[in-house]
Amino acid sequence: MKLAWIVFLKELRDALRDRRTLMMVVLSSVAIGPVILVALSALVAGMEQRAEAREIHAVGIEHAPSLRNYLERQTYVLKPAPADYERQLVARRLGDPVLVLPPDFEADLARGVPPLVEVVSASANTRAQGGVGRLTRLLQGFSQEQALLRLAWRGVAPALLQPVQVEERDLADPRARAAQLTSMLPFFVLMAVLYGALNAALDTTAGERERGSLEPLLMNPAPRAALVLGKWGAVASVGMLIAVLSCFSFLPAQWLLRSETLAAMFQFGLREALLFLALLLPLAAMLSALLMAVAIRCRSFKEAQANNTVVILVVSLLPLLTLFNQEGEQAWHLWTPALAQITLMTRVLKGEAIGMPDMLTPLGVAALATALCVAYVARQLRGAALR
Repeated sequence: MKLAWIVFLKELRDALRDRRTLMMVVLSSVAIGPVILVALSALVAGMEQRAEAREIHAVGIEHAPSLRNYLERQTYVLKPAPADYERQLVARRLGDPVLVLPPDFEADLARGVPPLVEVVSASANTRAQGGVGRLTRLLQGFSQEQALLRLAWRGVAPALLQPVQVEERDLADPRARAAQLTSMLPFFVLMAVLYGALNAALDTTAGERERGSLEPLLMNPAPRAALVLGKWGAVASVGMLIAVLSCFSFLPAQWLLRSETLAAMFQFGLREALLFLALLLPLAAMLSALLMAVAIRCRSFKEAQANNTVVILVVSLLPLLTLFNQEGEQAWHLWTPALAQITLMTRVLKGEAIGMPDMLTPLGVAALATALCVAYVARQLRGAALR
């Protein structure tokens, strides 16, 4: 262990010597929390601002005074749509759907003929598409009001139109609703840890082989296990440092939230940061060993970088399984590295309870994978020394 400690200090010193790369990695991990939360806050604040404005862009509203009266009673402000509203909707310059009314709206309504009303939007325009439901509900409310007035005029009880009363009940608490917006945070933290350990893992294996410093190191009488443990410890320390900085960056980042709604729903305190770390630190150790195991077989830094692209691709694609899986969380998710961490960190954001078996399962998988990768690196170094 004394020799492993010496190698660890040497490798850690080498990793910290490349200050430009280290500074970029550290700054990106520190900035990831504030940047993501500010972007989400700006998005939610923009949606709230458009909802509070209560504006409707319409074409031909002068042909429908009854509909104008209804919309104004709902405290909406009617504005004329631009002449080229279709082009602006397609180009995403107009952020609201457009209500188009026919010239014979009132005449058809008086004859009992349903007038054709268009709600024009573009599905690629997410801002305008978000207002389609609101505008459609307003038109349905106007239609229901007209139907009730006609029934009352003929002496029919309006309650006959609604034999069943429907009331929606949402079981999700505010934190679970907020997690729908912040579900991407665990993914970005995980990728920051992966990229943080990548450069150190490549440099301490393929980088030393390319520079010609690996063979002199293997000529020392130190056991191969001490060399590998020292190298792996240095790489894992860099990855763990990135994990610590990334998790704790969300604490001050909450001060930058512009949306009061998001600030009230997103509760990320010291407990959540520590739970994130308990999940990420074993994963950082495993990813460091895995990156080293892939890079130790390569002759150059670029070759190792290309080979580890497969590791980055697999780790980045595993969390996407939660998007395509509509049946909820499965038992095997906790046995899959990266996916288990994403699943449990999402639980933390939702405020759900996490049992000790749930924490021990990914920890055990990470420990086993780390031991196998470290043993493989030691075997490769032993073979390199013989050659």
